[in-house]
Amino acid sequence: LDYIESNSKCTLTFTSSMSKADYDKYIQAGVALRRNTYRGKDITSYYNGTKVNGRDLYGQISNGTFDDIYVGDYFKGKNGTIWLIADLDNYMNQGDTALTKHHATIISSKSLATAPMSSKDTTEWGYAESLMVEDTLSKILTSTLTPDFGTHVLEYRNLLTYKIDSTTPNEFRQENGVASDWKWVSRKLDLMSEVNVYGTTMISSSSLYDVGIDNRQYAIFQLRPELINQDLDGNRYSYWLKAIATSKRFVKVAVDGVTFVGFANTEPDGVRPRFLID
Repeated sequence: LDYIESNSKCTLTFTSSMSKADYDKYIQAGVALRRNTYRGKDITSYYNGTKVNGRDLYGQISNGTFDDIYVGDYFKGKNGTIWLIADLDNYMNQGDTALTKHHATIISSKSLATAPMSSKDTTEWGYAESLMVEDTLSKILTSTLTPDFGTHVLEYRNLLTYKIDSTTPNEFRQENGVASDWKWVSRKLDLMSEVNVYGTTMISSSSLYDVGIDNRQYAIFQLRPELINQDLDGNRYSYWLKAIATSKRFVKVAVDGVTFVGFANTEPDGVRPRFLID
């Protein structure tokens, strides 16, 4: 056709004649677009069961197409918590047992609680056996995540520190103490790493042990870095990260957005964990 009249009606079908390989590439391109686009849409209706292309929020995720889900979209849980889409399929194929389920990485818009990292003035047992992991996060999983997400919180394998070398100078050379070993653990809920938030390590005692598979910055912080230390209303706050800083301190995001440190048991701070849903 040399031209199309203004009132012409066209029906375009893009996928019906595609091979499976071409269709998979088409879907992957769509997911890549959603991961690299901040939209910030309220998708609570999908969480509550409204369907797009025949699927609600969980169906859109588990199907791997992520229909009408973009980084930065948010929804309100049953208890009023605002949940943000931080990334999509970003842990795919990671773990000693590979994660193969499609997933969305979820964070809260602000801290869910305030708590210390340890019951003692030490990081001796690393992050894996800290009070944060064994008590605080377990309670949040039961009291907050289970009512909001039920069985859709995905269990996967993560590498967590569980030992330190208390004699080695740390990254910022003011005190001794560095993470010195890790182990694979089945997890549903954890704090973020420095890399998840900032895209690099700055105070983490060991770029190897403190990071593990949390070695990629979440798309939401690439696209909207101001959300590192503020909620959707612009209120600023601080919160813990999972990295060891010294023999007595863990790393945290300070209220002004810089990476900082806090004493393990005497400085309670915000708890802003991440988890995956499918």
